[in-house]
Amino acid sequence: MGLFHRVKTMILADLHELVDQWEDPIALTKQYLRELQEQIEKAQRSIAQQIALEQRYESLITHTKTMIEKRARQAKLALERNEETIAKLALREKLMYEKKLADYQQQYETIKEKTTYMTEQLQHLHEKYEELSVKQWELHARANAAKTIKDIHTTLASFHPEQALRGFARMEERILALEAEANASRHFFELTHTLPSTIEEEIENKLAKWKEAQAKNA
Repeated sequence: MGLFHRVKTMILADLHELVDQWEDPIALTKQYLRELQEQIEKAQRSIAQQIALEQRYESLITHTKTMIEKRARQAKLALERNEETIAKLALREKLMYEKKLADYQQQYETIKEKTTYMTEQLQHLHEKYEELSVKQWELHARANAAKTIKDIHTTLASFHPEQALRGFARMEERILALEAEANASRHFFELTHTLPSTIEEEIENKLAKWKEAQAKNA
């Protein structure tokens, strides 16, 4: 089982148990996504190294093929000139390059296979990351809903209608008392302000009567 597959399996198994755990599910999902992102970045770096290695082997293969063709031409030319020693040297190097070419091509194919496999695994990790991101949104919504419902139930469980009614009754009694005090204060204010005018009227009436009596006696 590959490293990426093990990571994927581990994350999926843990995510299905998040809601039933005591830990904060949102914090855990964020941590898992961070770990998965780190695996993706690590895989990307490894693939970049693989591609660079492929390119290096491609250059080696191209160079080796060029040298094989060059030594073949040199050997043929040496034979045409009856330079047997030079021809043998050129053929020896040609055979050596052909052996290297076979090794390079085999190693190149192996590297390409690994690069293809790693690229496929990286694609799976990207898909899994997107899937888990959506899963995180779902868990976030479910966690918020569960917390809200729990808070509502806690509030309802601690709510006692009888105590609330008694509290409202006490508040009403207090308000009635304040209203009575306000009415009494208003009545007293009216009395203290209307009494002087009444006395003045009586005084004026008495004075008028006295003046009338004096006028008659005159």
